[in-house]
Amino acid sequence: MTDFAGLFQRLGDAQVNYILVGGVAAGLYGSARTTTDVDIVYERSTSNLDRIVAALAPLRPYLRGAPEGLPFRWNRETLERGLNFTLTTALGDIDLLGEIAGGGTYSDLLPYSVELEAFRFKCLCLDLDMLIRVKRAAGRPKDFEAIAELEAIREERGPAGSQ
Repeated sequence: MTDFAGLFQRLGDAQVNYILVGGVAAGLYGSARTTTDVDIVYERSTSNLDRIVAALAPLRPYLRGAPEGLPFRWNRETLERGLNFTLTTALGDIDLLGEIAGGGTYSDLLPYSVELEAFRFKCLCLDLDMLIRVKRAAGRPKDFEAIAELEAIREERGPAGSQ
């Protein structure tokens, strides 16, 4: 079971620059769907990569689904050489996304983000319209199911309903 509050606290305490996307973001808008991980698009500056490494290192991050014993070094160089990481940690699963389909990178998504509260912590989250757009671009069956619910939420909120 993922300790969502614990993960958000670690990211916040380390002042990591990120935008919340995925199932937790949908839940902040009222989605009833459950999720088991945290999905974030992270800023790829050197200083932010260092903050991510420091925040998650005590949680022993490891590549989710990788065979046990596979060599994996959790450091800035690893993050610089990769882009998207699906990790398991002592607090649960987190997906670090350098960019996402239909939305791009952290800086591309920044204009489409709003500050919301997640598990008692303020964070940037994709606005509802962009969340729908990136879920559509992902093209997975589970995303298409979520889109119908998110569009109903948007319609219920009215013209200014994306925030």
